[in-house]
Amino acid sequence: MLPPSVTFQPHSMLYRAVVELALSEDLGTGDITTEITTDPASRGKALVVAKQEAVMAGGFVARDVFHSIDPELKVKAFAEEGEKVPDGMAVMEVEGLVSSILLAERTALNFLQHLSGIATLARKFSKAVEGLPCRVVDTRKTTPGMRVLEKYAVRAGGCGNHRMDLSSGVLIKDNHIAACGSVDRAVKKAKASAPHGLRIQVEVADIKGVEDAIRAGADALLLDNMEIPWLKKAVATARMLSKRVILEASGGIMLENVRQVAETGVDIISCGALTHSARAVDLSLRLL
Repeated sequence: MLPPSVTFQPHSMLYRAVVELALSEDLGTGDITTEITTDPASRGKALVVAKQEAVMAGGFVARDVFHSIDPELKVKAFAEEGEKVPDGMAVMEVEGLVSSILLAERTALNFLQHLSGIATLARKFSKAVEGLPCRVVDTRKTTPGMRVLEKYAVRAGGCGNHRMDLSSGVLIKDNHIAACGSVDRAVKKAKASAPHGLRIQVEVADIKGVEDAIRAGADALLLDNMEIPWLKKAVATARMLSKRVILEASGGIMLENVRQVAETGVDIISCGALTHSARAVDLSLRLL
């Protein structure tokens, strides 16, 4: 079953600029090789083939790349967004002018490989915590200009999104506390001025931080870079002081330890690796 969130694809206006930039940097003043080797009127068909097992994401972006080069190209996806495909499966077909297909090939594949790589890694993290009341989410550690697409790919893989940007949530970190003078003062200022409905989250690094943040009125805690024994103690302390506080673990999260972290009782695990460390999926375009 596909994650329901993959139906909420970002509108093209949110990523059109990055598609245009990617095409501009790849095409330069023209594709010399295609111009001197290909008949301008030649038509054909190409298949995009998965060369490894993967979770697909970003087919709609690849389609937009092809259509940016040539609106007459016919693009057909054989794999749904969020679908796991086997090695060797044709995931997309493109038909039309051969020169147009070749012009768009690399840029389309770059988007499709990168976003599918994120979705593939996200699916592994999602499966790793399956059966536990905990969700893995991404962070703001994204490629500049690619955030909306990368966070979409995370959802396509079955994980969730943390803040989209600095305006979409209140997260009081160590530097904010230093600027305010204390956790208590920072939380009170946030509660007095934050837009209605936004939770006040505080980053803490030890048990005292947990106690201070909850007593100050924090709605959620970010338990940062805690070893498992300390994380368990932090969760127990927080639950004793408040039944409603949301607990998020972050820092040093990998596939190898994510389930162990989830088993400590945290509600959320945020992982920057979902976007900044995902390997691109191996795909190739084959002209028939």
